Amino acid sequence: MPDPLVKHLGRDLTAGVVVYLVALPLCLGIALASGAPLASGLIAGIVGGIVVGAISGSHTSVAGPAAGLAAVVAAQIADLGSFSAFLVAVVLSGVIQIGLGMARAGFIAAFCPASVIKGLLAAIGVIIILKQIPHLVGHDADAEGEMAFHQPDGENPFSELIAAASHIQPGALWIGLTSILILWAWARVQFLKKSPLPGQLVVVLYGIGINYLFRFLNSPWEIRGDHLVQVPVADTPETAAKLLAFPDWSILSNPAVYLGAFTLAMIASLETLLNIDAVDQIDPEQRVSPPNRELVAQGIGNVVAGMIGGMPMTSVIIRSSVNINAGGKTKLSAVFHGILLLGSVLFIPGFINSIPLAALAAILFITGIKLASPALFRQMWAGGQGQFLPFVTTIVMIVMTDLLIGVLIGLAVATLFILRNNFRRPLRRFMERHVHGDVLRVELANQVSFFHRPSLSKTLHDVPRGGHVLIDARNTDFIDADILDLLHDFRTVTAPAHGVQVSVVGFKDEYAQLADEIKFVDYSTRELQQALTPQKVLDMLHEGNERFRKGEPIARNLRRQPDATVPGQAPLAVVLSCSDSRTPAEHIFDVGVGDILSVRIAGNVAHDKVLGSIEYGCRVAGAKLIVVMGHTGSGAVSVAVDLSVRGETAKQAMECDHLDALVDEIKRSITEPPETLEHEADRRNFIDQVAERNVLRSIDVIRSQSTAIGELIRTGAIDIAGAMYDVNSGEVRFLPPSEKAITLSPSPKTDEPDNLEPDRKHAG
Repeated sequence: MPDPLVKHLGRDLTAGVVVYLVALPLCLGIALASGAPLASGLIAGIVGGIVVGAISGSHTSVAGPAAGLAAVVAAQIADLGSFSAFLVAVVLSGVIQIGLGMARAGFIAAFCPASVIKGLLAAIGVIIILKQIPHLVGHDADAEGEMAFHQPDGENPFSELIAAASHIQPGALWIGLTSILILWAWARVQFLKKSPLPGQLVVVLYGIGINYLFRFLNSPWEIRGDHLVQVPVADTPETAAKLLAFPDWSILSNPAVYLGAFTLAMIASLETLLNIDAVDQIDPEQRVSPPNRELVAQGIGNVVAGMIGGMPMTSVIIRSSVNINAGGKTKLSAVFHGILLLGSVLFIPGFINSIPLAALAAILFITGIKLASPALFRQMWAGGQGQFLPFVTTIVMIVMTDLLIGVLIGLAVATLFILRNNFRRPLRRFMERHVHGDVLRVELANQVSFFHRPSLSKTLHDVPRGGHVLIDARNTDFIDADILDLLHDFRTVTAPAHGVQVSVVGFKDEYAQLADEIKFVDYSTRELQQALTPQKVLDMLHEGNERFRKGEPIARNLRRQPDATVPGQAPLAVVLSCSDSRTPAEHIFDVGVGDILSVRIAGNVAHDKVLGSIEYGCRVAGAKLIVVMGHTGSGAVSVAVDLSVRGETAKQAMECDHLDALVDEIKRSITEPPETLEHEADRRNFIDQVAERNVLRSIDVIRSQSTAIGELIRTGAIDIAGAMYDVNSGEVRFLPPSEKAITLSPSPKTDEPDNLEPDRKHAG
């Protein structure tokens, strides 16, 4: 199997070119907005690509100077007095990030709700769109396209949009709009979509070519000056060396540098963790970036950048999104973009400075549309207000303030919804009807924190006097100390005062004060059996089937029940059902060990030995109800119908020596077998009709052929009911009491034809 780096080499290299073209003006713009030397932004981009890209475990994330740090960087430079002093804080912040990664602090990102992460992505998309529209029309007051909402000159995207309306440059407008059309076609026209040449690179080359054409024609549409990329020109080794800067270590005696380093480390780490989580969500292959390794990689990158004059960096959504949209598959694209940044500054600054900003703006504009797509807004709206409001709040606050503040406010809104939902429905509550009475089961969550305290307290105090509550912690891994105190006080003080019985189950050994104790009877005893009527037992079976259908079975202690039933059984009902593997009566009726005496035989026929089992269950074991249960899609009935239609026996068709004894019993319920059953739907309906008549016939056989059972029914000591189980829905339909059992005559026997292949379709 080829190495992924080799397999995707072509796509990663072309994606790296596209990311480089977008990152180049962004590095300069963020440095400009931060009040740092322009070269420091390029150095951060180079280190973020080559160093961080090589160490990072992320396949798609691209690191570089981040707009979210611009205000922090500007403030730190002012506080520390010089850029060289600020570089010391950058180095120290990198050391702190390395320590955070080694301490495995990356888990923090896992606690950020998806609504906030998606809001972060959409907000970046909105900012990209707003910030690039002026560049598309040639209004380049913020020439390098810095991404923060507020600018050092006091402008914001809305004020820039207004100004752009009166400062349209025709050449930029033409290149911008046609570039968007090219990118739109590249994503939809099949042969272009499959082209190895990315549309983003085509747009850049197209922009350069069109501008050269304008210049050749001496057109007033020619793009010049601030409408083009502006890379510092380092045409000699001496000039290139002057782009570097070095830390002023004398600042170490100033406590402010340590506070600045800590501030940078915390903000950069949080932004990185949020960004890689967001980037992983838009990765087509849905790979997961290791957060702790990313912190270490970013820390090393910041140490290196600080040592040679670079700005602090983070994982950046804009460049990462462009990387994914350009087809980047591995981290090679990030490394290659860093190499190109370095090479362009050293060798081809003149060519790079001929790229129109309008072409790059078109690439970013399409990226913004994908990040803030209408489909994403519809998806979040469909998720309800608990998803939509944190999502929208995050977008608005990031756009109006900055990334970190917006995310924190979005987290606060999401937390409010979590708290509200925890208070309203933080726990699963079930009212269970056991054989001895009703029990409220309170099922604790996997992690029970102090956030659950108000709702749990309300739930427990709402238990009525004389009630019974079961606190179920079998699926719980952690319980906060506040919750343990609440449960202990309720169990020992509050519940006895209110006459409430408390049972507990599933608490781990470390919670010794809440050892398992079941105070109710969840299995049938002789006393309970004698106190119930046949109708009451029938109601219990019906309710059990409802729980089965809804997937809400009673929580039974199946280790305790076998021990409790060792002295003897006291079944509530005898259930005669088919031996079909899909019809386990204990599950279908949601009963426990010892609750029913189950008699199973293919076709649920009332054979002699079956009658003996039923008589034992009622006369000796004391069951109050007999249920004869057939089911839809019965294999045994299907075989009987098919053999009846063909006039064969089971021995002839299937070479089964003993199957005819069962088949002949079922055939007695076929009054008028059709000559053919051509349509499958008709055949299934007919089989289910026969199965239901077979249930009624078995009831009639039990009544008429068992003197003991007949006597118990006549005196009202027991009752008998028919039922049909639907294997599709899980529902048991009890046949109306008014339906009388019928005696059906057997089907006439037919001659056995020779040389017939056995029908294996229904065998077994």
